[in-house]
Amino acid sequence: MQLWGLNTYLYGPKDDLKHRLLWREVYSPEEEAQLRTLIAEAQSRGLRFVYALSPGQDIVFSSSCDLTLLKRKLKQVSDLGCQAFAILFDDIDHSMCQADSEAFTSFAHAQVTVTNEIYRFLGEPDVFLFCPTEYCGSLCSPSASKSPYLQTVGEDLLPDITVIWTGSKVISRKLSLDSLAEVESVLQRPPLIWDNLHANDYDSRRLFLGPFKGRDPQIRSHLRGLLLNPNCEFEANYIPLHTLGDWHRTGKEDVNGEGTEGGTVCEYCPERALTAALTDWMEELNQPLQREAREGEKMRSHQQPHQPGQPLPGSRSGALTGGGRTQKLPGRGVCGGKGMLSEAQVRLLVGLHYLPHEHGPSAQKLLQDLTWLKTNCHLVGANGKKTQPQKVDEWRGRASRFLSLCEDIAQLHCSVVGGANRAVLYDLYPYVWDLRNTALVAKAFICWLGKDTCRVFTSLDLSGVDSEPWAFKGGVSGEVQMLLPIGSSSELFTHPPPLFPTSRLYNIRPYHSKDKVDETMTIPSLQGESTAHPDVIGDRCLGPCLALSPEYSFILEDELGVCGCVLGISDVRSFAKRCQASWIPAMRDKYPPKGTNTHTYTQDLIRLMEEDQGEYPDSLLYHFPSQLRLDALPELVDVSVSRTLLTALLTALKANGSQGVFCEVQPTDHQRLEFLTKLGFLEILRGEARSREGVVLGRLL
Repeated sequence: MQLWGLNTYLYGPKDDLKHRLLWREVYSPEEEAQLRTLIAEAQSRGLRFVYALSPGQDIVFSSSCDLTLLKRKLKQVSDLGCQAFAILFDDIDHSMCQADSEAFTSFAHAQVTVTNEIYRFLGEPDVFLFCPTEYCGSLCSPSASKSPYLQTVGEDLLPDITVIWTGSKVISRKLSLDSLAEVESVLQRPPLIWDNLHANDYDSRRLFLGPFKGRDPQIRSHLRGLLLNPNCEFEANYIPLHTLGDWHRTGKEDVNGEGTEGGTVCEYCPERALTAALTDWMEELNQPLQREAREGEKMRSHQQPHQPGQPLPGSRSGALTGGGRTQKLPGRGVCGGKGMLSEAQVRLLVGLHYLPHEHGPSAQKLLQDLTWLKTNCHLVGANGKKTQPQKVDEWRGRASRFLSLCEDIAQLHCSVVGGANRAVLYDLYPYVWDLRNTALVAKAFICWLGKDTCRVFTSLDLSGVDSEPWAFKGGVSGEVQMLLPIGSSSELFTHPPPLFPTSRLYNIRPYHSKDKVDETMTIPSLQGESTAHPDVIGDRCLGPCLALSPEYSFILEDELGVCGCVLGISDVRSFAKRCQASWIPAMRDKYPPKGTNTHTYTQDLIRLMEEDQGEYPDSLLYHFPSQLRLDALPELVDVSVSRTLLTALLTALKANGSQGVFCEVQPTDHQRLEFLTKLGFLEILRGEARSREGVVLGRLL
């Protein structure tokens, strides 16, 4: 802040319980020492330290006891060296208790009376802030200029007390001179802007890395100040604060006389400020900075020393046969070690996590292409055989661009995890991980659409009115999610990231006939089965779906090749009939009895295959006509990609009209039962499905 020309730091974190919830309690000697250090550090750097207290949730304004406790608390902080204060009455109920109703004419009157008394008690400090309960235009009744609450504040609050204001909304898209004139008039003083442009505490899936924007620099002369409420994550605030400093210096005399005409900073340009901030941030991003060096706490990463007896995260244990496990993905390498983030990747990162009311260029392109491809999927769909070739080429060209951007997002995740600055990793990882997973599903969906497999999918209208950013959750990741057929099922997309980040590069795509699926990914109880033919397990467990329902088969792969698959059946009834008509006869031909020793084995094998495709109760298939089987290698590090793989299949099934899907799990497979339950599957049948003991879980789509 000192480096970038900022001059004020307001302390009001809600995780300091004595700021809001326990505001009556004084700080302990240890807490006093920490606050004293923070206050002294700010003052040594020329920064004004403002201590904020938020007593509004339960204060009794007419209580002399509460007023005494409030004075005691602020006097304690004052004795620590603090010379600037704020009283916050935001986000509280307007109602008053009976005692307050009898003592004061209005809620505003109660707040103003207490605030004025505290201000005088502290010796009328030069900086004393008051946050009203109606702190933005959208919270005023009936409007800012006609609000009785604000009128009382303007008339009765002592004139040297500064009033906090956030703009027309809690998170204002723009701040202009015209928008501030109304509130300045009713408050009878210039306001101080509490700017929530980069605040992200209302949505755990959103991060704001974009520049300070939408605030006319000319408003500075009509304000008593501007405070930027930052992202919760420390490392995410480099660009917001850097560009705020640029905005603050705009039009001021340049004491160094560098790079500007007449020694004055030129007009503020958000894009130019962003470029300057990116240049400086790049240096810090690629510095080997550990989080414990900044916060004093030891954090374990996936590069921690290997513990004996434990598999290395991201490594492969045991021997794998077939499946192309030694091949790397085309054009991709293993992301390990302390890599460097490129400028293009940092710009991509910022563009995907830009501002609450505005996406960056990369995010706009991602959403526009996905919307267009989904809306025009009929051009390449099963019903679009008569489509003009140029239209098909246009669809496939935009699909190629979209898939490339999704790959860049996956590579960005890989680079952030493998980057040198571990402090940045731990702050940004949940967001890049979340978007990586959502992009994997979207990429698989577009690949699936491009295989002429979509029949009945209709587009979703996402148009809406201008509202606060929290009206639509999830940012870019949430918008991509809602563009998918299964997007309203939030339990498929919102999960905490794994404890140990992995830099493995994953891909999800539709099954190709040339794929080999490793038998180690099939049912565990069959892996030790002695067979006379190497294809037996695959033919029994995977063969029917891959042969008769390949359009609902998706593959998970990493740098070494295939590491998971999910198989789906859209209509179990018709699938069972097709199995009896074509698959079972083909298996009889493939495994004919060749002698007395193999005759019984072959008969048992065919019988098991028939039982595998046995009938399910009509009561089940009425609500859950589709079926799935999910398999992955046991040493898969990031279990979230298994969830993402399953979500890709559910997206395809939903797109083609399925209303529900079920999965049969062995009752002893507790890990899989828990996994599916977290994704919205509920137990439907137990011990009644087919002739085997199995638990049938289902979920509606």
